[in-house]
Amino acid sequence: MKKITIRSSILASSFCLLHSAFAESTNTLANPGLTNSLPDVGLSLVRVLGALALVLAIFLGGVWLFRNWQRLAIRRGHAPKLNVLEVRSLGGRHALYVVAYENERFLLAASPAGVNLVSHLQPGEDTPPGTGAPQPSFAQALTQTLKGK
Repeated sequence: MKKITIRSSILASSFCLLHSAFAESTNTLANPGLTNSLPDVGLSLVRVLGALALVLAIFLGGVWLFRNWQRLAIRRGHAPKLNVLEVRSLGGRHALYVVAYENERFLLAASPAGVNLVSHLQPGEDTPPGTGAPQPSFAQALTQTLKGK
């Protein structure tokens, strides 16, 4: 047992001596000719900041792709058949939805109890929203509402 500890201590001390001998040969302060070959601090800072900007750009690009992958699928040629055309909140957790599937439209009511079909609406037109009758201004709509009461 004593022989093993002596051998291991000799091996460890020789390793430390060899390591310190190699460390002295690579010491830049001991050799004044190598001090000028150190990189410039400003250039190193630019490289670090550039690498950080690249990593952040790749990360943010991945987050954007993760959140918007459905938009990219639509642009590839096939439009989704199921669309939510309009949503109106009724307060609390109640809402009305106009949902279109292919050429059919449905009025759905959502509440904490579930989703119910309120009505089957007329087939939708292929005109984009906002091209129908012009919307009255706020003042006209208010006046019309007050006259009705």
